Amino acid sequence: MSVAPPPRRDSVTTIGEDGSRRFLFPADSRGPLTRARRASALGLIALYAALPWIRVGGYPAVFLDVARRRFHLFGLTLAAQDLWLMFFLITGLGFSLFVVTALFGRIWCGWACPQTVFLDHVYRRFERWFEGDALARRRLADAPWGPEKAARALAKHGAYLLVSLGVAHVFLAYFVSLPELWAMMRTGPAAHPGAFLFVGLATGLAYFNFAWFREQLCIIICPYGRMQSVLTDEHTLVVGYDAARGEPRGPAGQPGVGDCLACERCVRVCPTGIDIRQGLQLECIGCTACIDACNEVMRRVGRPEGLVRYDSQAGFAGRGRRWWRPRLGMYGLLLALGAAAALWAAAGIHPLLLSATRMVGAPYYVDENFVRDQFLIRVVNKQDHPVRLQLSLSGLPPGAAARGCEAPLTVAPMGEEVRPLILEQARAAFRGSFAVRLRADDGRAVTEADRPLEFLGPLPARDGP
Repeated sequence: MSVAPPPRRDSVTTIGEDGSRRFLFPADSRGPLTRARRASALGLIALYAALPWIRVGGYPAVFLDVARRRFHLFGLTLAAQDLWLMFFLITGLGFSLFVVTALFGRIWCGWACPQTVFLDHVYRRFERWFEGDALARRRLADAPWGPEKAARALAKHGAYLLVSLGVAHVFLAYFVSLPELWAMMRTGPAAHPGAFLFVGLATGLAYFNFAWFREQLCIIICPYGRMQSVLTDEHTLVVGYDAARGEPRGPAGQPGVGDCLACERCVRVCPTGIDIRQGLQLECIGCTACIDACNEVMRRVGRPEGLVRYDSQAGFAGRGRRWWRPRLGMYGLLLALGAAAALWAAAGIHPLLLSATRMVGAPYYVDENFVRDQFLIRVVNKQDHPVRLQLSLSGLPPGAAARGCEAPLTVAPMGEEVRPLILEQARAAFRGSFAVRLRADDGRAVTEADRPLEFLGPLPARDGP
């Protein structure tokens, strides 16, 4: 059986000296932190699967209806024109992550990141069920191919594909309503080629990632690990090793050694293959598997737990930990400013969107009697019931008239209506461009167009030579 070389701080454990990929076989850990992480992961997976079913305001809690250009987020409905608000959501999540990282290190990676949640608590569960513990998996990987190895591999990868297919279908449910998704699933790929291609690609990516690529996503692709040196400081809570207590290492009973037994149990359970005793490293995702593994060994030999624990680098050095630091104030201030701006912007969202754009072609038309401008009125109803509107214009000068807004306009629920609008002014009365305001009245409130309509025409003739 092949034995992996010990991890080194100055190299990546999963890359061999010749540049080849070295696969990891992390052992299972047991303990209160592992149980808490598993409960958290199962809750997050249940939430992921349930959000398309939970209805808020008549629509799924999260429903990105790209086909109809409507985006429903926990009762808030955004049209395509409102997507600029996503800037506040994305930056708010970013600053929230900054605050959490400054306080608790990479707790997101170890406890809530979808990569960790699905890999550790779903795919590796199947791997252990079909192939055994870490030692059995390593032996099986080194063994020549035979009926037993092939059967176990087929069962494991079949389970991977089924889980990946389920994850992809749930992901599609965030973009397609559940009745539509169910109808698509009962028809052939030719009826909905785009949806089937989407599910096929998502399934393939999930399978490739969780069956083969695995920890390489965290080590090679994800930029978050490389940002921890910027976002954290010596008072950030991290998973670390108490070198003052543990060194020098040696077996129990040997005089002059510390509490670390050099059992390597913390290394064998690490999902990225590092040795936590070598200090804070880019590959550490803060999963706490090494904490539970070390505490289990400490209990067995009757020594205090916490040789590997959550603490700050200042705490491990015996200087104590400070919760408040200037960077937290800066991150918190930016987060508060962003949240205030987001609330102000969200308060300005109206259930109706009214706009008018100039028709394609010449900006204006002139004949013997009139100057004419042509527009398209567009009304978007973001409510779940139809609305009847009366359009009107204000600011028309004498001699100007409008055609296209006389009759009431009915817009279906979550619908959109487009109507032509023609503005005319007698050529003799035209004295230059002017602006008018377009309004829509539904009997309860008046909605004004996002910008005024500018009436254009030829330059008026100058008097005199």
